[in-house]
Amino acid sequence: MLYRLLRPAVFALEPERAHRLAIHALRLAPAGQHAVQDGPLGTRVAGLALPNPLGVAAGFDKDAEVPDALLGRGFGHVEVGSITPLPQAGNLRPRLFRLAEDRGVINRMGFNNAGAELAHARLRTRMGRPGVLGINIGANKDSDDRVADYALMAEVMAPLATYLTVNVSSPNTPGLRALQDEGALAGLLDAVLDARGEGGPPVFLKVAPDLEPADIDAIARIAIDRGLGALVVANTTIARPPLRSRHAGEAGGLSGAPLKTKALQILRDFRRATGGAIPLVGVGGIATAEDAWQRIRAGASLVQLYSAMIYAGPGIARDITRGLERLMVRDGFASIAEAVGSE
Repeated sequence: MLYRLLRPAVFALEPERAHRLAIHALRLAPAGQHAVQDGPLGTRVAGLALPNPLGVAAGFDKDAEVPDALLGRGFGHVEVGSITPLPQAGNLRPRLFRLAEDRGVINRMGFNNAGAELAHARLRTRMGRPGVLGINIGANKDSDDRVADYALMAEVMAPLATYLTVNVSSPNTPGLRALQDEGALAGLLDAVLDARGEGGPPVFLKVAPDLEPADIDAIARIAIDRGLGALVVANTTIARPPLRSRHAGEAGGLSGAPLKTKALQILRDFRRATGGAIPLVGVGGIATAEDAWQRIRAGASLVQLYSAMIYAGPGIARDITRGLERLMVRDGFASIAEAVGSE
């Protein structure tokens, strides 16, 4: 309710400035209470115990500034990043656009972040604290060897992460999505897994929603063969469904409500391609408990959101998790795991 009162003032600000204000507010806010580990929504994915299936997607906390503040708002996990070896400014501003009429967002940020050294220093100070922390890793735009960048990030960040996510699906770094091609992806994942080392955290792979059926089958096969912890389905889209906002023509990745249908379909496609042999994390257009529940019933073991927080505020986590409890009881499931893929 408080956020609804503040939202007009927040929306009067340029979107990237408003985002920085949100991060600052979370840094100053009381710690909050972590979700109960053994509550009714507790689940296990890739060997990890989570208090609930709802997480914050990468992109909100790029530089690992407020993971504990977000966990204290009721999220079951938080994924920080994308983080690259060296700091990079990203693309020119403006590069973030609210599509308020569509409850969507377009961004062309370009992996802007302060680099691995600063993120590592921040995350090192929180070692030993509770909470599932994913670290989303990327390559620098001007790198001569992007595979080496990912391998370095896996080696550096593995000791600090509950899980690592390899992000090859951003549409805002030229050539990055080419790493989803079968041959390139196999080599990249082999390098990351080797750099992570034995006994390291599980490795997730984040994919784009703009994939052909053959790509989906190839990615599914490689992920299963390499024993990945999960596939994160999916990042923002370069497609443009009908939109009402004046920003509809901006270049970049589209997220939020307009991505919902496409993200749900590609999740179903990956569920078919994997046969349930690897966990899926559903992302894209999730804004309500019903959205999250639909994604779980379609095959997602976990779900993540980001854009919906822009419109609903950080209290969305408690709203969605309470709603999931009701929906689980309504539909007669004793656990989240039992509901996964049950549609």
